[in-house]
Amino acid sequence: MKNFVPYEKMSKKQKREQDRRKRGTWQLSPVTRIAETDKKHYTRKVKHKNSGGDDSSLLF
Repeated sequence: MKNFVPYEKMSKKQKREQDRRKRGTWQLSPVTRIAETDKKHYTRKVKHKNSGGDDSSLLF
């Protein structure tokens, strides 16, 4: 029977082997996924609403 060795005190090789054994039983893939969004394409926002030199709206 092997003695218990804490994970922190294991050698790098032993840690890798233990991690490989655990990964085989994962239910979900650990790969990061990007969620689908409703926003299909980017629309540029207007920076200045009243630009263009037309100041006639201020007179009325």
